[in-house]
Amino acid sequence: MFHIVYYEPRIPGNTGAAIRLAACTGATLHLIEPLGFDFSDKHLKRAGLDYHDLADVHIHKNFDAFLANVAPARIFGFTGHTENNYADIAYRDGDALMFGPEPTGIPARVLARPEVTMALRIPMLPRRRSLNLSNATAIAVYEAWRQVGFDGATNFS
Repeated sequence: MFHIVYYEPRIPGNTGAAIRLAACTGATLHLIEPLGFDFSDKHLKRAGLDYHDLADVHIHKNFDAFLANVAPARIFGFTGHTENNYADIAYRDGDALMFGPEPTGIPARVLARPEVTMALRIPMLPRRRSLNLSNATAIAVYEAWRQVGFDGATNFS
């Protein structure tokens, strides 16, 4: 399955929604510190509902620790600073989809690292700053999962 990577997430509600997304899709959620919240935050718990026990969530001290522990073959960094369309990629099982914190996104120095396969963008109308982080994550994860035939899904309701 896929890896969802939140680089230094700051908004607990978005991370809670990502926990729920990971539980519903079979993706693994990786959180790279520092986190902008405590895991006991009520907004994190509310957004994740009762899916916390169903999700595979890992916290890493930094990006290097993530790479050492996970070592995905490909890492796609989602950003508004590229023309590469996320829908043009042929995703493969095990790919990592990385998202940065609101409002700054993934730092350019991280996107430039050789371990990052490519920077990708989700298209939007002009003069819009960005999608909500958890919405962007869901768009990307479901496109990647669709491409591998919704592997593991038991229904489509």
